[in-house]
Amino acid sequence: MNFSIIDRIFTRVGASDNISMGESTFMVEMNETASILNNLTENSLILLDEIGRGTSTYDGISIAWAIAEFLHENKLKPHVLFATHYHDLNEMESIYKGIKNFNVSVKESSEEVIFLRKLVKGGSNHSFGIHVAKMAGMPKSVINSSKNKLKLMEQRNPKGLKNEMNDDNFQLSFFDIEDPKMQEIRKIIQDLDIDNLSPVEALIKLNQIKKQINNED
Repeated sequence: MNFSIIDRIFTRVGASDNISMGESTFMVEMNETASILNNLTENSLILLDEIGRGTSTYDGISIAWAIAEFLHENKLKPHVLFATHYHDLNEMESIYKGIKNFNVSVKESSEEVIFLRKLVKGGSNHSFGIHVAKMAGMPKSVINSSKNKLKLMEQRNPKGLKNEMNDDNFQLSFFDIEDPKMQEIRKIIQDLDIDNLSPVEALIKLNQIKKQINNED
């Protein structure tokens, strides 16, 4: 590959507690990531691996999304490689012109997954954690139970952001009736199908509203 000259390499890779300082894995991760965001330059290469994994799923996705957005919008425009298993972040490619998705290709059969060690364009829609657990020698009963639980969870509709937007405290009274732009935003929110809106779709809509408020195209 061809690459530009860089002045420093920042990495946030691995998971470790700092017990002596009373810091959890997630706190260590956030400290290191904050240091990167506060010290990057226009010629920096930033390597981030699985940001947000040390907390709840929705918190993790939100933090990972915000960090990726911060790096994309940063005026210094650093070079960034961001590895994640949060498949919801695939949607960022359709929103931010500087974000491109790639995944490591695999060959799947009914009973086997072969990692081809080849990087291809596009985001991955699923992980192979259960397969890796099987490769590691996990008891068959655990593997089968994991597969059943995965199927059940995949059938459920995400509830996190939906419930927040469905809250009775969510009011539209702050919109200025005389302002056409605010009325357009109000209509977008009123037309949302809350019962069938995924967390990522909610974030996309919020990003659309933000751009309208800021008079962006």
